[in-house]
Amino acid sequence: MNKIKLIYEGKAKKVYETDDPTLAIFEYKDSLTAFNAKKKASLQGKGRLTNLISATFFELLQSKNIPTHFVKLLDDNHQLVKKLKIIPLEVVVRNVSTGSLCKRLGVQEGLNLDPPLVEFYLKNDELGDPLVTEDHIRAFSFASKAQVERMKQLSVKVNEILSQFLLERGIKLVDFKLEFGTDDDENVYVADEISPDTCRFWDLSSSERLDKDRFRKDLGNVLEAYEEIWRRIRE
Repeated sequence: MNKIKLIYEGKAKKVYETDDPTLAIFEYKDSLTAFNAKKKASLQGKGRLTNLISATFFELLQSKNIPTHFVKLLDDNHQLVKKLKIIPLEVVVRNVSTGSLCKRLGVQEGLNLDPPLVEFYLKNDELGDPLVTEDHIRAFSFASKAQVERMKQLSVKVNEILSQFLLERGIKLVDFKLEFGTDDDENVYVADEISPDTCRFWDLSSSERLDKDRFRKDLGNVLEAYEEIWRRIRE
């Protein structure tokens, strides 16, 4: 499968057309961004790790009958995916209170959330990806009612699968972001990536951060944290 043309470049990935109109190639970059790209850096080897970690999670989900856009790993920095129409919403699932939730609501960090919180955010960098309600989604037709229900259903299932998988490897899945897309038949798939760029991972015993919060909070050892996640999930 060959790259034909660059069709999109985001903060963490490049997306290429292929000689098959139904497929695309993701190239994972070494860039690190935070706070809607207000903070930027580059870290050699980071793209390889996010690609391999994301591919591993997608393969796990597909083995549990979760539809994803992932087709196959091509090499250390590239993967083949289904070309989808991306729904302009991000779904965030929170198992523990931290980050923007604590800042927004003034709640204590580290509270276990049972059942998990499921939130929707509008995909719009210029607006800072604002939190939206299901009423907003319906009023402005960001997604159909059926799509919203399917995204919620899949997000909860993904949380259950990943939480158990990671727990067995000494990792707490604190929260994560998912994106979704549809094919020509309006089937909904989990899309984008699942990696330390889009999830919060805490070591189960020490609560050490093993994700992009190390970059956000200037904690150092960012690449080492990503490598630790890769080491644990590939075993």
